[in-house]
Amino acid sequence: MMDGMNSAHAVDRFWQQARAARPDLPEERPEAWAFGATPEHADDLLELVLRGIKTGTASSLWDCEHDGEPVPEPGSLSIILDGRDVPRALIRTTDVQIVPFNEVTADHAAAEGEGDRTLADWQQGHRYFWEHYSTDPRGFALDMPVVCERFEVVWAPREDVQPA
Repeated sequence: MMDGMNSAHAVDRFWQQARAARPDLPEERPEAWAFGATPEHADDLLELVLRGIKTGTASSLWDCEHDGEPVPEPGSLSIILDGRDVPRALIRTTDVQIVPFNEVTADHAAAEGEGDRTLADWQQGHRYFWEHYSTDPRGFALDMPVVCERFEVVWAPREDVQPA
């Protein structure tokens, strides 16, 4: 993993490149973060994003509240990091729905692009994730509020974009 200073410099450089390629982007640099709980998981999920397979993600509303993280809003931008904290893609949130875990749809599960893309697989994987990695002491519950986010890739360096 990069140290904080090198990572911040890389994110700033990435943002400058994105703005040069897309002059319509705002001046203020968006937040940078990685999918998943481990560097390997971040890399795997990023690959799905770059291939156009992963167009959705989910987070625990409880974790957002516990960590003081804002709930994403349509139109918000994020710089996506790989498992070594290297910026690799810029995404824009297109839709956000907050629903209980047991009401997440099969359509959303498929948009997340993971596993076999079924709702059952999504439920199993996300239940495990929140049971083991949740920052909120409540952890996991069948009726916990889940932030279901849809997004699109706005920009990625050409060498990072992979065919589906």
